[in-house]
Amino acid sequence: MVTKSFGDVDASSGDDLVAIAEIRRPPDNFFDAGLISSLADAFEWLGEQGMRAIVLCSEGKHFCAGADFTGRSGHARLTGGGARELYDQALRLFQAAVPVIAAVQGAAVGGGLGLACSADFRVASAQSRFSANFARIGLHQGFALSATLPAIVGQQRATDLLYTGRRIGGEEAHRIGLADRLAEPAKLRQAARALAAETASAAPLAVRAIRATMRAGLADRARAAMDGELSEQQQLWPTEDFAEGVKAAAERRPARFAGR
Repeated sequence: MVTKSFGDVDASSGDDLVAIAEIRRPPDNFFDAGLISSLADAFEWLGEQGMRAIVLCSEGKHFCAGADFTGRSGHARLTGGGARELYDQALRLFQAAVPVIAAVQGAAVGGGLGLACSADFRVASAQSRFSANFARIGLHQGFALSATLPAIVGQQRATDLLYTGRRIGGEEAHRIGLADRLAEPAKLRQAARALAAETASAAPLAVRAIRATMRAGLADRARAAMDGELSEQQQLWPTEDFAEGVKAAAERRPARFAGR
């Protein structure tokens, strides 16, 4: 096994052609443009190493809490200019050549859910949590969820999750198709690796051709979605509701939105 670090992402190539890409910003694994760029670099390097499947996972309690609007991560808070760079780097994930299986431990929240939905498959446990919480902080969804989430769970279920921002557990996520496999918490990575190994053991040219068909146009749809999402977000960032949503999230209380 060969391991290479890309900023806060460690990439490991395995002899069985299954690779690991691990985000290392515990416990919440908030991202910024730099982290997503590092992840895209890791995916590209693993493809160059001849890997046939990648397990995307994270160190710590949660898979990914998305972008940090409160500043509690110790990394840069997301701003308008940072969002454009973030989405430019996120597009590279949708363009990656190698199938990706996300092992979602703990929470995948906001942009973290978007990151999980950029993968080909998601493996979760009953303790996993998924939330498109954007409306709960007064913001429009991002990270191409406008395109990916309806394709995965259907238009109505996606609309429900986006309007309400409600949190769902791993079992409901599995029931509606957001999680493709459900595993015991202690065996989550093992289950994700098993799915990756099944993919890696199939004929690589055939998998590549099938993936090109099944994901045809996805990167273009993701680009268009993120352009539209960013436009809507830019209108909402200056509002009182967004300021209140972020403040409420930091104080761990329900937000009091005024519609301004």
